[in-house]
Amino acid sequence: MNTPRLSSDQALQLDHQLCFALYSASLAMTKLYKPLLEELGLTYPQYLAMLVLWETDGVTVSELGERLYLDSGTLTPLLKRLEAAELVTRLRDVEDERRVLIRLTAAGRKLKTRAARLPGCVLQATQCDVSEVMALTQQVQALRDRLIA
Repeated sequence: MNTPRLSSDQALQLDHQLCFALYSASLAMTKLYKPLLEELGLTYPQYLAMLVLWETDGVTVSELGERLYLDSGTLTPLLKRLEAAELVTRLRDVEDERRVLIRLTAAGRKLKTRAARLPGCVLQATQCDVSEVMALTQQVQALRDRLIA
């Protein structure tokens, strides 16, 4: 199989940069989500946190940070805003006071029903079918994991 080669000048062209393709796609995705999330009263990072909690209620702050690749300095203000919106509660773990558990409130659980339409809206905007989006997601996740390693 022939592997394409780029000259050093070509290698430095913006459109040949994987980082820029990922970055600009991320900007476009965030722009797509903005009006959808405004209807839910969430920012994009808050939505990601809610996705984790809708999967597994009662995670610790550190577990949430691991899932989202965020540190506690970033998570704490985000969680405070979700708590102020009465979507989550933060409680000290009775078995280990150093751990803070994040639990959904009734309003937080109810919001999941309203958010259920978002994946369909995003899928429609991509103009891809489900299998294409899933394959792309897996490729990007594999890339992320290789870069982290």
